[in-house]
Amino acid sequence: MAMQKPTRRDFLKLLTRGLLAGSGLLGLGALARYLGYQVESAPQTEFDLGLVENYPAGSRTQLAEVPVVLLHAASGFSALSLTCTHLGCTLEEAGDGFACPCHGSRFSADGEVQQGPATRRLNSLRVEVNQDGHVILYTD
Repeated sequence: MAMQKPTRRDFLKLLTRGLLAGSGLLGLGALARYLGYQVESAPQTEFDLGLVENYPAGSRTQLAEVPVVLLHAASGFSALSLTCTHLGCTLEEAGDGFACPCHGSRFSADGEVQQGPATRRLNSLRVEVNQDGHVILYTD
């Protein structure tokens, strides 16, 4: 018994079903990747900067990894964020203050705006000294 030659219609049906099956498998793969997405952990908001003795009174210490400048005055510790209040670029030291390399804003050493486009002063951050004598910085 001889096999019948497939018609054009049979070939197109087979091709359509194959394309639909392939599209469905691709869609299921994309759905599986979407549902399996791992959410990034929240950024660190508490930093142990070490012992108080590491920061003598009157010092200004720039901490690039956070980025902040830690100030130790006679009245205690304070910190200024080195993130520009205009669009979030990291500031660089410039003379006795800070400058934004992205859009040219300039800030004084105490965080006040000297030149725009930024309109808000630098954010002050909370700093505490714990019972073990460690300086703790909070960025939240």
